[in-house]
Amino acid sequence: MSYLKFDKNLMINLEQSLPKEMLRTNQSGAYHCTTIVDCNTRKQHGLLVIPIPEMDDDNHVLLSSLDETVIQHGAPFNLGLHKYGGNCYSPNGHKYIREFDCETVPRTTYRVGGVIMTKEKIFISHENRILIRYTLVDAHSQTILQFRPFLAFRNANDLCVENGMASRDYHEITNGIATCMYPGYPTLVMQFNKKPEFIFNPNWYKGIEYIKDQERGIPYREDLYVPGYFQLEIKKGESIIFSAGTSEAEPELFADMYAKEIKSRTPRTSFYNCMKNCAKQFYVTNAHGRYLLAGYPWFKIRARDEMIALPGTTISVHHRPDFEGIMETAVAAYRHFMKTGELDHVMQGIDLPDIPLWQMWALQQYYKEAGAEETIKRYGDFIKEVLDYIISNRHPNLELNEAGLLSSNGKAKPISWMDASYPGGAPIIPRTGYLVEFNALWYNDLMFAQALFADKPEEAENIKKWESITNHLKDSFIETFLNDYGYLYDYVSGLFTDLSVRPNMIIAAGLDYSPLDRRQRRSVLDVVTRELLTPKGLRTLSPKSFGYTPCYLGSPEQREYAYYQGSARPWLMGFYADAYSKVFGMSGVSFIERMMIGFEDEMTQGCIGSLSELYDGNPPFTGRGAVSFAANVGGVLRVLRQLKNLNL
Repeated sequence: MSYLKFDKNLMINLEQSLPKEMLRTNQSGAYHCTTIVDCNTRKQHGLLVIPIPEMDDDNHVLLSSLDETVIQHGAPFNLGLHKYGGNCYSPNGHKYIREFDCETVPRTTYRVGGVIMTKEKIFISHENRILIRYTLVDAHSQTILQFRPFLAFRNANDLCVENGMASRDYHEITNGIATCMYPGYPTLVMQFNKKPEFIFNPNWYKGIEYIKDQERGIPYREDLYVPGYFQLEIKKGESIIFSAGTSEAEPELFADMYAKEIKSRTPRTSFYNCMKNCAKQFYVTNAHGRYLLAGYPWFKIRARDEMIALPGTTISVHHRPDFEGIMETAVAAYRHFMKTGELDHVMQGIDLPDIPLWQMWALQQYYKEAGAEETIKRYGDFIKEVLDYIISNRHPNLELNEAGLLSSNGKAKPISWMDASYPGGAPIIPRTGYLVEFNALWYNDLMFAQALFADKPEEAENIKKWESITNHLKDSFIETFLNDYGYLYDYVSGLFTDLSVRPNMIIAAGLDYSPLDRRQRRSVLDVVTRELLTPKGLRTLSPKSFGYTPCYLGSPEQREYAYYQGSARPWLMGFYADAYSKVFGMSGVSFIERMMIGFEDEMTQGCIGSLSELYDGNPPFTGRGAVSFAANVGGVLRVLRQLKNLNL
């Protein structure tokens, strides 16, 4: 039985099936994303969505969807599904679905009278090409298939309207056609492994609506262009493969391409396998190097998210070479920033003050896997360069004081991961001055460097310099952040101390080298457990704190305000589990295992087999935001790896 399987009763109930989404990527930035009933509910949904670096740094929807029609005895049965105004769904193809499973590839089984047909979709790795295989399992008479491609040719964050600028031109190629609606876009090539007949019948399908965008209070209605339809006969037991890509391919190779991709897939037969499969979807290789995408469907490559997610999405799933490849690109980018002060044109936010702190933390996780010698060989010089860069106060927004603490200016714009802002850029949460996780990471990074180079006599002078800072920093941290209530101030700016109970303190408690002793870790852990812990991660604000807003709903402005005012984040569970195991040891394993149940439940919710960007802070803890978020997947994978190691 498949781990991710949905039966007819759920599939035909749109109230239950439409909220469930699926994602497939090619590990080069392109993706396919829609609902499990193939009804697009976001403007970012599409069958073939690709980056076009020649145009901009966004993704673009070329092929929005493909409507299939089964014809028997001259009667057409359309398997497509779109939402139109007045809550009207047409052509209601979901009523023919008998089963959907996603163990290896998304597979939908349809039954139309005496016809039983399966549809399986797979993305070709590192190529802008999606293959869809249709297999006629059973039929008692001649069966004809028709395919109507819905074209968009637009930015994934925009909408399309009928216009006279769209080109209707196309030219026939081997077993298909090639077309391009607007100048500057690549040609969309649609082919079959069997020669079809293409009937040119251009139409605009107007007023298609996206309910997720409607919920968000943003434009949600568009028109899509259908140039015509393909038609071909299919025999019982026969498989027909449709290809959509940006280059022509040999149709006779489609079957081999499909089989090769299937072999490389991790079957989603367990919680861990789902997370492992999902982790690899964030890998991106392009002309500039190797990266981790922050999330789908609208996030880009962001320096902080990459460092937080990297250990979990690579090392925790035994993909150490991928860590090394991605880190190699990140190290080169940060070295360039330290030398020139120039921003990176691919990796966003590289100038933010906590990036080197998180980068050092990620290298520390690599050290646990690879050992000291390999870490020094690959990254030793970089680690020393980063520490010297911070200590010499060369970072534009990090200042080291005599007590060893780091301060940053976050008054004008956000500087931490809690980066929600008002129109104009001012931070909604004005974290400025001494931030708790910045200084906890700073202490941890310095201690890690001392341990890493401890057996290297030639580094004695550096070790002495780092020790002189940590000798002051530990006491300074306690004096600055630990309050009489047993938890840590979120940030301290001048005489102001922020009393809000936020989860950043758990980072300090969970680090390998924490400025907190065991009793203090326990005190912080108790507060976090009592006020922030949910089945879907840690709340960004305690319900007892002023401004608590648990539900991420409403207009874009309302959502931006609510972003870090109570919604839960799964990635913080990595640090929570670290802290819990350090305080309770083996006796805490069963509790951490129970906390993972809430995340395993999410494998059949939201984007199946993945974790959403955030979850409401109150029951039923509904997933919101981006459908798949790298930091969350990485954080949970770190916990699963830790549990496995503890149970050995």
